[in-house]
Order: sequence, then C-alpha cells, then structure tokens
Amino acid sequence: MLVFRYIFLSVLLGVIAIPALAEEQSEADPWEGFNRAMFRFNDTLDRYALKPVAQGYKVIMPNLIETGVSNFFGNLSDVGSMLNNLLQLKGHAAGQDLGRVVFNSTIGLGGIIDVATPMGLPEHNEDFGQTLGYWGMETGPYLVLPLLGPSSVRDGIGLIPDSMVDPVGEVDSIRTRNQLYGLRIIDTRAGLLAAEQLLTGDRYTAMRDAYLQRREFLVNDGKVASFDQDQF
Repeated sequence: MLVFRYIFLSVLLGVIAIPALAEEQSEADPWEGFNRAMFRFNDTLDRYALKPVAQGYKVIMPNLIETGVSNFFGNLSDVGSMLNNLLQLKGHAAGQDLGRVVFNSTIGLGGIIDVATPMGLPEHNEDFGQTLGYWGMETGPYLVLPLLGPSSVRDGIGLIPDSMVDPVGEVDSIRTRNQLYGLRIIDTRAGLLAAEQLLTGDRYTAMRDAYLQRREFLVNDGKVASFDQDQF
C-alpha cells in the first residue's frame, strides 16, 4: 500500500511541478540573501552541536561497527532507489536494487554487511529529485533548507515522496524511530568530516557549486563533461 501511495504522489507532484518550473528559467541562486542566512544558521548549529558529536562518534566507534552502521542505512536507502529507478523506467537498475535489498537484508544480516556489492550489484543512490530531473523538470533556484542544508526547488519537492518510503519512518516506536533518525544524521555527518576540508575560500559558494554540479551529474547519470565524481 505504501508503494502505491508513493507512486501516486510522485505522479501528482510531477504533473503539478514540471510545467511550473519549465516556464521559469531563473538564475541558479536568486535567493542568495535568504540562502546565506540559512547557511549561517546551519553552519553555527553544525559547528557547536553536530560536528563535535560526529567527531566523538568517529573516535569511540570501531571502524567495523561504523562501517556496519553505514551499510545498514545504505540498505534502507536502496528501497527508495529501487522505486525511483522504476519511475525512471530503468528496469535493470531497479532489479539490481531489489537484489541488493534481498541479499543484504538476509545474508548481510539486516544490511550490516554489504554482500551485494561484491556480487556485482552496484549501489545507485536514486531519489525523487533525480526522477523529476529525468522527466525534464528544471532544477529551479538553489535553496538552503533549515537543518537539511543544500537543495533546490526540485530537490525540495522530491523530499516529500522520499520521506514516504523511508523504512525508518515505518518504525512504530517513536523513541526507536527518533534514535534511528539521530544515528543516521550522525553517521552521515561523520562521513563528511574529511570532505569538508576541501572547501576553500567562500564556503557558501563552494558548497553551492559542488552541490549543483553533483546533482547535475546524478540526474544525467554521469553524462556531463564538467564534473569529476572521483574528485568530488
């Protein structure tokens, strides 16, 4: 039932939003004043709360367990990737995502061990923002969301259907669900500690440009000439 609800909302949002943004070819960052204010808010929160927690997590967490946590949440995200590959009519990729979920959830002990990648089933990381882009929806203005960080109008819309198929949201216990949300945020932030050192000069501009270039790379399945995924 959840899957059908997701597909229905996905189609509805696509029908409503694609014509609206297709007509508006605005600059990449027309809301820079607002975005910079949100960036400063997020950056302050990160500097004094999230980053220290992530650094402590890296220090006390054994590498094996840290990898297992990342694999676990990666396995959950494969569910959304599978659905978005279906919406993009990428049957082969959707089949690989299904295989990843099945093998990692069973042989991989609930996703803690990634057995699918060595089996030749690559991770795709598809989301609904990419699906909207696949069907022709323009990126729209760059947008920094409170707490969530870099985004765009298209990707912000995509967060709604993506949240509907997040398996964490289906956990009945509110306490357990919130603990999983928190652990995922810390795990994600810990994985970005090394990457943030690459941001030089104006951090806002560097992060904006990196985000927009990477999203273009993902939406076009790597078929862009101006972006080096390995360097990113």
